[in-house]
Amino acid sequence: MKLFELDSQQDEIPFDVVDDLAIFMRNDPMFYRKTFFPAMASASDKIERGQSVDPVIFIKPVVDQAVKSYCSTFIRDRRSEDVFTEKDKKACVDKISAEEMPNIKKGMYKDKV
Repeated sequence: MKLFELDSQQDEIPFDVVDDLAIFMRNDPMFYRKTFFPAMASASDKIERGQSVDPVIFIKPVVDQAVKSYCSTFIRDRRSEDVFTEKDKKACVDKISAEEMPNIKKGMYKDKV
């Protein structure tokens, strides 16, 4: 193995960052409580009032915040832009939307106060 091959292998992340980010968003207690759940509850309230909900509009800011939190927690030696491309962020928005919209429509994220 040549030195440049070793260096290029270290630049690659050995897992799917989109899947890992989605898992982080749902399983990090502080992120879930302060960011993820409120966004989903807001979307649920809008749907209940009969308003249309565009997943890109309400999930994209959540994903952007998740990228910052994720990178500051797990990947401190790289810039978030170097880890998550816009394509990755879009894929995460699509993944969260596909998985959570049925839950939102069922009322799973209702504020039960």
